[in-house]
Amino acid sequence: MNEGHEDPPKLPTRERSSRPGTGRHRRPLPADLPADAPALVLAVPGRAGDPAGQGADVAAEVASIVRIDNPQLDLRIVSLADGGTDLTKEFADIAAKRPAGGPAAVVVPLVTGPHPRVRRAVRDAVTQSGAAVRITEPLGPHPLLAEALHVRLSEAGLARADRMRLFNVSSPVDGIIVATAGGDEAARGADATAVLLAARLTLPVVPAALDGVPTVRDAAERLRKIGANRLAVVPYVIGPEADRERITTAAEAIGAGCAEPLGAHESVARMVCVRYGAAFGGFDGFDDLSD
Repeated sequence: MNEGHEDPPKLPTRERSSRPGTGRHRRPLPADLPADAPALVLAVPGRAGDPAGQGADVAAEVASIVRIDNPQLDLRIVSLADGGTDLTKEFADIAAKRPAGGPAAVVVPLVTGPHPRVRRAVRDAVTQSGAAVRITEPLGPHPLLAEALHVRLSEAGLARADRMRLFNVSSPVDGIIVATAGGDEAARGADATAVLLAARLTLPVVPAALDGVPTVRDAAERLRKIGANRLAVVPYVIGPEADRERITTAAEAIGAGCAEPLGAHESVARMVCVRYGAAFGGFDGFDDLSD
């Protein structure tokens, strides 16, 4: 108790750490990007002859979320439906508007995991353009995407919305198939996400490929061998990289419920920022940015 007239002693002020923030909830990009920051190019999967509407819409929604916190970012969306020709032109255009010798762009493939066709198209475009471009890793695996899959399952009534499962409350399903696109390599890459999702749901979760092995049917047989008969398929795709009808047909063929693709979930947009920011290796300089 202060019985005199002196001001009470002030509590020490907590200094802000000079170290970059860590953890899943920290801001992935600084509030003020450098004026010469590389462009962020979203490389959107696509197939020649396929309608580009859905893929373009999803990419535009993702971009709009990214721009909310990063309005100054030079963000461009390019479809790979033509095999990468447009991407090559985009890189050349970006490089022409930036100082010679500096980094031009960071290209983020809009895929959740390994996708050989997308990776090849992007690398070929970088080579042909001659621009200083860094290609990031796919958006996954990451706990944020596992969380987004959980959300999509709960929205479809195929999982409890909360993580705390009570033993006296039955689950809508007892086995989950994480279905991805990109062939066998993508299925192997989805294994880590399956583990993360299983930890959230306390249910068996296995990966499958919509265009490779193990197939969705293979995954269903694996789950049924361990006693899981009420199954659900959750597409581990953003949207443009897989045909929606193919996903629902695969789910129907095994008698499983089916959630919606990730689409423009906020976690997808956040992972775009995470991958873009990680390409810098810090904002003190960009010497190590080009491939």
